[in-house]
Amino acid sequence: MNTDLKPRHDRAMQTLQVHGQEHLLTFFNDLDDTAAGALLDEIEARDWAHLQRLIETYVLKRPEAHVPEHPEPAPCYPVAPTPDRVEKYTRARALGEQLLREGKVAAFVVAGGQGTRLGFDGPKGAYPATPVNGKPLFQVFADYLLKIAEKYGKPVPWYVMTSGLNHQPTVDFFKQHNHFGLNPDDVMFFTQGTMPSIGYDGRVLLAERGMLALNPDGHGGSLRALHVSGALEDMTRRGVEQISYFQVDNPNVKCIDPLFLGLHALDGAQMSSKMVLKTGPHEKVGNFAEVDGRIVVIEYSDLPDALAEAKQPDGTLKFNAGSIAIHAISRAFVEQLNAGGFSLPFHRADKKVAHIDLSTGQRIEPTEPNAVKLEAFVFDALPLAEKSIVLQTDRVEEFAPIKNATGVDSAETSRRLQSERAARWLEAKGVTIPRCKDGMVDAHIELSHRTAVEADDLDNLELPDRIEPGSERVL
Repeated sequence: MNTDLKPRHDRAMQTLQVHGQEHLLTFFNDLDDTAAGALLDEIEARDWAHLQRLIETYVLKRPEAHVPEHPEPAPCYPVAPTPDRVEKYTRARALGEQLLREGKVAAFVVAGGQGTRLGFDGPKGAYPATPVNGKPLFQVFADYLLKIAEKYGKPVPWYVMTSGLNHQPTVDFFKQHNHFGLNPDDVMFFTQGTMPSIGYDGRVLLAERGMLALNPDGHGGSLRALHVSGALEDMTRRGVEQISYFQVDNPNVKCIDPLFLGLHALDGAQMSSKMVLKTGPHEKVGNFAEVDGRIVVIEYSDLPDALAEAKQPDGTLKFNAGSIAIHAISRAFVEQLNAGGFSLPFHRADKKVAHIDLSTGQRIEPTEPNAVKLEAFVFDALPLAEKSIVLQTDRVEEFAPIKNATGVDSAETSRRLQSERAARWLEAKGVTIPRCKDGMVDAHIELSHRTAVEADDLDNLELPDRIEPGSERVL
């Protein structure tokens, strides 16, 4: 052992022994100085007393689902305004557009995932997503931000949260594509935090002899990462007041929505959300509810059947507002949370985690779940907001996620939804769209965000009279 490292090793061993984690130094003497120093850095950076409490709460015991008492449906603004709200929607849209013209809005995408589940080797944001040209997700969003900058005369700074696994490949991907036409100074990359992966016996796993097994701390970690990375400071320097939050797997998302941002700001909300009507009582999306005057999200897996299937007097689902991970967040709210040393609750996820066998030093690839990953969810910040609104949006207009290789929420279903949205916009402008007997679009239509981010952007453009059946068309 390097004599310079011995005092650090001894202090780390004392700390780990107190918390039953001394096995993490089993192979310390086999490591070179660089690897040994890196392992000590990681151990010293952790709050082991806090981690022990988490292990006792989430790993050694399986927490029971917590459902708030007496939840009520969350109040929601409808997609289209009721007659008494037309004027408010008009004012909200105008306010959102003013914020954009004044450069007070930033885009924030959570992009720490890999394309593994899609059979794709690389960051999920690099996945080819569009129906005809196969533009990567990152380019879809970049095109959107370029169009917004064109419409409102101000660039929208874009904050991209990666993970340790895909950070450098993501940065390289942007460089290879010249940042998709964006000014590199307006794009900031930073990594989310991590948590150790923990075996069912409560011991932290080793990914390598000198490396803890770590997992991203969930999208809830994004609010802390904004602070730690300096992104909030950068926003303050730019004069950003509102953050438009979205996740990387949804090519139909409105990265920037003036109406949503305007309603959020007009009502003085700190963190707001979009929702879609659920397809059924047990759809795998979070459920918006109101508890003690605060907006909360109840996970689909935590919502008892009696509540999931409860009906309103008109026969509709009582809890029919599904969360789609789109939020407007005040920068001041994120600063306030971080100033208070907040901590969102963790959620347990049972996973297969490759690790080093302590007796042999060999790597084990488990075939069944063997460990717990602890993740925080961003929607758990909602009840911390004194004011929060929910805006309903149309599923086709804004929710076409790519989560699975096949089936529901796959690349295939996303491309169909992208074509359907493009077809709706074109039909609204008089273009004849071919449709099958079941109403599905009989063509692959790709409408670039550089052309339009909403149907009215097609006004005064030269459009085709019709789209031919079975054709591929890019506009």
